Amino acid sequence: MSSSERIAVAAHLHVLLRRKTGRVTDTEWMATNQEYAHEIAQLAREKSAEEGNAELGIWADKLEEVMRTTGPAVARPLIQRMSEAAKVHGARSLNSPPQAAPADASRAYLFVDAGIQRQNEPRYVKGLR
Repeated sequence: MSSSERIAVAAHLHVLLRRKTGRVTDTEWMATNQEYAHEIAQLAREKSAEEGNAELGIWADKLEEVMRTTGPAVARPLIQRMSEAAKVHGARSLNSPPQAAPADASRAYLFVDAGIQRQNEPRYVKGLR
């Protein structure tokens, strides 16, 4: 199973635990850390037995199965993921000169949002706000 399937199972269990017990978990950490996933699965089974909610136990089993059938995921630091995303999307460098703002009617919205209304300027959705 892929990491997205692990995250999907972890997210579903997270929602169930939140709704049924009020417990908040870290979905991404659950999908990447075997020990944390095991502890959350144990907690879900305990709550399932206490409250008679079989669904928690079923999803705890699914989580442990997904974590067993896939290799350990390597969690990359957020800064690394952001850097890679910026490279992919062609973000401009902090050292590059700023680009000129487009000279179209959308600039009028800046004045509307600031509380300054120019006469005869187009407004958001033909005057509705």
